[in-house]
Amino acid sequence: MKLVTVPFFISHQGCPHTCVFCDQRAISGASGVLPTAGQIRDRIALWRSTAGDRPLEAAFFGGTFTALPDEIQAELLAPLQPLLEVGTLDSIRISTRPDCMDADRVAWLSERGVRTIELGVQSMDDTVLAASGRGHSAADSMNAIRCIKNGGLKVGAQLMPGLPGDTPLSSLASLEQVIAAGADFLRIYPTVVLQGTELAQRYAAGTFVPLSLDRGVSLCTLLLQRAMQAGIPVIRIGLQADHGLDAESVLAGCWHPALGQLVRSQLYADLLCRYIQPGGCVTVYCHPARLSDVVGMKRVNLQSQARRGVQMQAVPDATLNKEELKIQTEDSTVTYSIISDLHYSIHEV
Repeated sequence: MKLVTVPFFISHQGCPHTCVFCDQRAISGASGVLPTAGQIRDRIALWRSTAGDRPLEAAFFGGTFTALPDEIQAELLAPLQPLLEVGTLDSIRISTRPDCMDADRVAWLSERGVRTIELGVQSMDDTVLAASGRGHSAADSMNAIRCIKNGGLKVGAQLMPGLPGDTPLSSLASLEQVIAAGADFLRIYPTVVLQGTELAQRYAAGTFVPLSLDRGVSLCTLLLQRAMQAGIPVIRIGLQADHGLDAESVLAGCWHPALGQLVRSQLYADLLCRYIQPGGCVTVYCHPARLSDVVGMKRVNLQSQARRGVQMQAVPDATLNKEELKIQTEDSTVTYSIISDLHYSIHEV
C-alpha cells in the first residue's frame, strides 16, 4: 500500500552553504521557521483523518536535517516517537547533504524511526559541484549513499542537470554513478534560474547559459529511460509549482509546472514515431494510468501523428504494463516498450 507523505518544510535550515542556484524560500514556500511539536502532531492528526488505511510517513524537506544542531534534530523527531509506537505513523523521511552524513548519524536516525534519507547530490562531477558552490565532492556523495545503504535505510538521490559546467554527458554519468552506488530512487530537478540568486547574476551577465525547456525535456527523457532500464524509480521530475515558483520567480531554465508529464509524453511520442509508419489508421493501447501521457499535453502526440497523415486513437488497456504500447494497424498488432524499444544517443541531446 502506497505511503502518504506528510511534509514539513524546514527551509534552508541547517545548510552551511548558499549554492549559486538556491533560493530555498522560493522553492519551499516557507519562511525558515521550524515547526513546533504541537504543529507536527496536529498536522499528522489531520492527515491521518483523511488517509484511510494507508500508512503515513512524516517527511522533513527543504533544509539539511543532519546539519541542524543535535538538540534540534532530537526536538523535531521527539513528537513523532509516540506516534510510531502506536502505529499512527509508519516511518520518517529526511533530506540532507552528502557531507553531513556518517554511520553514527545513520544509526541514530534509524533508532528514531527514519527509514528514508534523500541526498542533494546534484552532480557527480567535481568541476560542476565547485562551479555551483556546493561545498562537497562526488566522493562525499558516494560515501553517503553507501553509508545509508549499509545502515539498512532507503536512500534517494536528487540530481540537477544543467548546472554551471554541466553537459549531457556528465549528467548521464552522474545518474549512472548514483545508481551504481546503490540509490533506491531518484528525483531529477533540471536547473532553473531563480530571482535573487548568484545564478541569476551570472545569467544576466551572460556567463551562464541555462538549459532551454526543449533541451531540458530531451535530456530528462534520456535520463528517465536510463533509470527505467536500471529498474530505479524516478519519483519526481522538475520542481513543484505550488511552493512559490511562478513566471516571476523563474527567470530562465528548464521550467514547466508539469515537466514530468512533458518528459513521459516525449518517451511515448518517440516510440510512436519510431514504430508507426506515416499514413493510415492506428489504434494504440496503453495502461490506463498512461493514457494522458500517450495522448500528450493538449493532445500534442495525436496532433504530431496527424501531421504525418496518421489517424490515431488511444485506448486504455489494463493488461499492459505502464511502459508498454500495443500498436494495432490493419496489417499487424505489436507490443513495444519505452524501456527496450527506444535507443537514445547522448549526442542527440
